[in-house]
Formats: sequence, structure tokens, C-alpha cells
Amino acid sequence: MRCIKKSRRFAFFARAALAALLLASCLPAAAAEGAPPAPAVPAPTPPATTTPSFWDPNHTPERPDLSGLRQIRFLTEDDYPPFNFLLADGQVAGFNVDLARAICLELDIACTIQRRRWDLLIPALNDNSGDAIIASLAINDDTRKQVDFSGPYMLTPGRFVVQSDTTLKSASPTALADRPIAVVAGSRHEAFLKAFYPHSTLVVLETPALARNALKNGRVQALFGDAISLSYWLNGAEAAGCCVFRDGPFTDQKYFGEGVGIAVKKGNAPLRRALDYALFRLAQRGVFAELYLKYFPVGPF
Repeated sequence: MRCIKKSRRFAFFARAALAALLLASCLPAAAAEGAPPAPAVPAPTPPATTTPSFWDPNHTPERPDLSGLRQIRFLTEDDYPPFNFLLADGQVAGFNVDLARAICLELDIACTIQRRRWDLLIPALNDNSGDAIIASLAINDDTRKQVDFSGPYMLTPGRFVVQSDTTLKSASPTALADRPIAVVAGSRHEAFLKAFYPHSTLVVLETPALARNALKNGRVQALFGDAISLSYWLNGAEAAGCCVFRDGPFTDQKYFGEGVGIAVKKGNAPLRRALDYALFRLAQRGVFAELYLKYFPVGPF
């Protein structure tokens, strides 16, 4: 668990750097003796238009009783693009905001969206200033003690990025053996590489920006980090088309978490069920995919 200002933040950007896992307790006995663990086999790289699915298509939830639900007061923040950010006119926008509005349309319920500082989101929920937090709040043991969650609506997998003109056709442990890989110090991505890429040369850097620059400038042959922030970078002017994803995504919960959900006050089962139903319906009708592609044209999955 991170101990910085936004400790409940889903790990996407530099300010959300994660504390390193204690590898000795995580790796199999063979690794402790110097032998590598079972190799991590990345899935084939999907096309950029692939959208993730977090809902079981074979299980259709029943529409809940909404008679006691008059409105939903969503709480979010405004400094986490592309999920939450301010427009020039001062209005909050982003993936989370559009998703909240789509939920209200699906449920045919009025909603408001209120901005709060990150550290005030859960207190505002618990003092009844709002009904639900939609701000990329991580589902983990710490946050479960404070709030209840809908099912996850986003994950942050790990992925490799390489230069566009690389001769590397794979990001497997064999292909990257003895090759330099940039990774952020103290991150879960570093822990993952140490566990599954023991023969690679890790170039450990202090920030994601330094890691990205190392790849762009040719200091390393690959970069491993969180796919959400990397997709945002690849789609922006800073990357200037330098780089592309290679293989993945990697979604092992031990390293990359359980995802993010919409938080409600502890015990508010009616609202939680309504949110789960709405999220399923938005996925079923293709609305979630439209929102995903709008904000993630170079998809993290």
C-alpha cells in the first residue's frame, strides 16, 4: 500500500507510484534459490480498438427496485485526466464524468456531479454530502474498510512499450533477456519484472517521465509500466509516434490490483445493486465501449 498523498488512487501516473512488493514473500522457492519462476507468457497484442469487458455476459442481473432512489449525487475530482479534468469554462469532464451521466440515463434517474479534493471524497460520502464516488478509486483491503464498491469498471494492467522501429517482435522473457528495460523505482512493475524477467537488465528510474524519456531516447529497448498512463502518453504529442505497445496486457491481481469501482456508503446495498445493473446494461448496449474508445483511442488493453 502506498503512503503518499493519494494513497487510495488507482496507480496510473507518477504521483501514484506504488511501494515495492516484498519479493522474498512473493516468489516461489525456486526463485529464492536463483532459478527463475515459471515464465510469464504475454497474451498477443490486441488491436487498439479492443475494449475490455468486466462483466459476465452469461449472467444478466435483474433490474433492481429503484422506487426509493430519487437521484444520485456523484462525487469526483478534477485533476486526473483523462478520467476527471476541468474544461475551459470550469466544468468537470472526463471518462468518469461521462460514465456517471450514462448511468443516470440508463436508470432514468436525475443526478448531479460534485467536485471535491481527493482527500475529501470519502469523508464527503460518509457525511452524506454525496451518494457515490466515481473517481478511479482502487478496490483493495484498505478502501473496503471505508466504503462498499460496485463491480470494477476499469483495470490498470501492466504493458511493455518499445520504439516503433524496433526489431523486437515479442516482449517475452526470452526475447528481452539481457536487454535493458526501463521501469519506475519501487513500483509493482519493478517487482513483476524481478519476478518474471530475471535475465533482463532493469534500468530503474525515479519517475514515469524519466522512464518514458529513456525509451524515447534509445537508452533502453523497452519500458514496462501501467498501461493506462502509457496509452495516454502514446496518444499524445509528447510521444510523437515514437513508440508502440508490445504484447500484454498483464493483469495479475497480485501485482496490478483488482481495478476501480464506484464507491457507496457502507451498507448502501440498493444503490450498489443499481450501479452494478446500470454498468452491465451500458456494457451490453455498447455504451461503455463508446466511452472507452472516446478517451482511450490507443487502448491500454
